[in-house]
Amino acid sequence: MNDDKTERPVKTANQRGAARLAAVQALYQMDVGGTGVLEIVAEYEAHRLGQELDGATYLKADAAWFRSIVSGVVRDQVRLDPLIAAALQDDWALSRLDSTVRAILRAGVFELLDRKDVPVAVIVTEYVEIARAFFDDDEPKLVNAVLDRIAKQVRGEAKK
Repeated sequence: MNDDKTERPVKTANQRGAARLAAVQALYQMDVGGTGVLEIVAEYEAHRLGQELDGATYLKADAAWFRSIVSGVVRDQVRLDPLIAAALQDDWALSRLDSTVRAILRAGVFELLDRKDVPVAVIVTEYVEIARAFFDDDEPKLVNAVLDRIAKQVRGEAKK
């Protein structure tokens, strides 16, 4: 057996995972910059998803999945935010969370509610990994706990 066959290949992000990451980035950009959903989706599809921009190469992403998350979060935000707020500790308001954490939670909760075809474990794991890409401290644990609580509430199951 060859040495190169025994080595584990480097795991590349799947297209849905890349779409989730891009959706979180777009939601963050909309939150802090006040950009509209149509403008942000057009920008990402034309210049970011699978493209090179300012020397950084963006991963190829499932554009339909990306659009679904971004537009779904914007459409359903009045339904998503109360669920997230209720799953936070009593002394934490949603507005106190970092904008990136809010974007991650909104996208994750949207998928828990809207994408029943995707297992809870996949959704929670993917968004915890996105949180780990941005944060080293307690934020990934917070994302895990909040998404897990909401999954139990809306789907009757936790991450397995």
